[in-house]
Amino acid sequence: MKPTNKNSWRYRLHEIIYEADTPMGKLFDIILLILILLSVVIVMLESVRSIDLEYHKLFYVIEWIITIFFSIEYIARIITVKKPKNYIFSFYGIIDLLSTIPLYLSFILVGSNYLLTVRALRLLRVFRILKITRYIGEGNKLRKALVESRAKIFIFIFAVLIVAIIAGTLMYLIEGEESGFNSIPVSVYWCIVTLTTVGFGDIAPITPAGQFLATIIMILGYGVIAVPTGIVSAQYVRKASDDYVHVNTQSCSNCGEPKHRDDAKFCHKCGEELHPENNPEA
Repeated sequence: MKPTNKNSWRYRLHEIIYEADTPMGKLFDIILLILILLSVVIVMLESVRSIDLEYHKLFYVIEWIITIFFSIEYIARIITVKKPKNYIFSFYGIIDLLSTIPLYLSFILVGSNYLLTVRALRLLRVFRILKITRYIGEGNKLRKALVESRAKIFIFIFAVLIVAIIAGTLMYLIEGEESGFNSIPVSVYWCIVTLTTVGFGDIAPITPAGQFLATIIMILGYGVIAVPTGIVSAQYVRKASDDYVHVNTQSCSNCGEPKHRDDAKFCHKCGEELHPENNPEA
């Protein structure tokens, strides 16, 4: 496979935009995050009428500057990879697009500029800037633990729902409409609120039998919290015993695949060379 020319502007731009392991890449991401935060703060301040009336023009100019920067960044991310569609249809690619178009849509749709708050999702890149890549491994373990525990959690939630329906029906029969339990769905709602220990207090039993049943449901509520936590924790501990290979922020210039091993020379997805600068022929 022909290596990428390290002296080409596309390669240098790719290293700046996609890599957080290089000084320029880290600086670029820091600037990007500052602009994202600034943009979100401006959108929030614009919703305060007194502040918006005084600084509306300033906010408008700053937001356009930030939007133009994001537009250039989005285009640059597309042209610096060999397979642009991999980036365009990726999670971050979609988020980048959604965070860029709202201000343009404001010419057509009134109020669409408030959609700019979607840029907050891009703050997920902070994990790359801080280079806390060990959390990537921990995140993968947690994700796998949740996925592998989904069957047990689903069965448990289904069992809780059955308990809520039965207890709600009993509470409806015991308390009745005069206590605020106007129907079985309302009683089931009260039961779920009580089981989850939320306790809004909008409905409460007044009869001794109803209060006794409520006490049992409250005690069961602690189990509702503890059981799923224990299921996931047990699975997580099991996954923690597995060996984890350290990964970095190196992104493939061909397919855009991130999270490669530190000792990787080629992309684990498409086979493209990751470090052509180490190739004497580059």
